[in-house]
Formats: sequence, structure tokens, C-alpha cells
Amino acid sequence: MNSIHNVICSSGWWARRAREQLVPWGLEHAELGDRVLELGPGFGAITRLLAARLGGLTVVELDERYCRRLQAEHGDAVTVVQGDATELPLGDSSFSAVVCFTMLHHLASPGLQDRAFAEVARVLRPGGVFAGTDSLGSGPLFRSIHVGDTLTLIDPDGLPARLQAAELLEPRVERGGRSFRFRARRPPA
Repeated sequence: MNSIHNVICSSGWWARRAREQLVPWGLEHAELGDRVLELGPGFGAITRLLAARLGGLTVVELDERYCRRLQAEHGDAVTVVQGDATELPLGDSSFSAVVCFTMLHHLASPGLQDRAFAEVARVLRPGGVFAGTDSLGSGPLFRSIHVGDTLTLIDPDGLPARLQAAELLEPRVERGGRSFRFRARRPPA
């Protein structure tokens, strides 16, 4: 992330937005189960919320500095793994749920996003849920925040087919304001 992104994502404003809007909306009626994986937590605003309500939380973050910060903040309460969402260093069928919030547009291409979806399907237990949110990318402010940063927007209308191609069932996508939320499941055993 660039320096503007760093300032925003470490701010109290972002923490409030995560607490009051993103997590409640993104996880509404989601049954996460006992072992949850969060992809791309960055500064950890979502991680703090999830750790407070879940028992078994693992996060995968690409940036080593963010990993160190997350580990220092959460200690043994959260398992922090440095890794790439497109090549998850985790076992098959390990998680009851995988979540990610405003992270997918940071993957450098639609092909990498699709690889991440396939990895999500691989690490989910049968019947496990994949849920989260991402940005629609509307407006010049959103684009200016990403100058010099990766920005690969996802077409919400095309996302269900992409999730199905990754062998995730019952894909649902819903727009809300400047974001969209999504949900899908790994097929039951």
C-alpha cells in the first residue's frame, strides 16, 4: 500500500468504518464456525474486531512489517502467517470460513484474484463460507488513494461466475453504497 493508504487504514476513521459498517454488513447472518482465516488484514482494523468475537483466528498478510505489527498486537490470540493469498501456505480443508475486506482489489490482475478464489476453495472445509466486501472504486478520491498502488477493481456482476469457476457454490453479491459484499460456500462433502 502507498503512504496515503497507510494513513487511512491506520486511522480511527477506518477503525470506526470497519466496526460500524464493513464487518456488520459483510458478515450479516454468516456462520463462520470455529476456525476463521482472514486474508490481507493490513493494519488489522478488521482483525481486532474478529479476534474479539472468535476463538480460532488466523490471518495471512503479505507484508512482513504488517505481520510483525499484528503479532505484537495480538500475541497468541491470533495466528499470523506471512504469505500470499494466491498461494496460501496452509493445509487443505483447514478453515470453517475465509473472510476478506477491501483487499481483493489489491491483487495485481483478475488472474491473481481467481487464483486467490481457488486457494480459498482449497483451504475451506466442506460447507465452509467465503465472505467479505470490496470497493466499487467509484469516484476520483478512491482512485487518487491508489496512485502508485495496485488497483484491480472487481466487477460485482461478474463475480458470481468467477466464484463458481473456483468451485464455490451459491455465490451472492450485493451492492451497498460504494462497496459490495459477497458470499459463497465450498460444496459439502
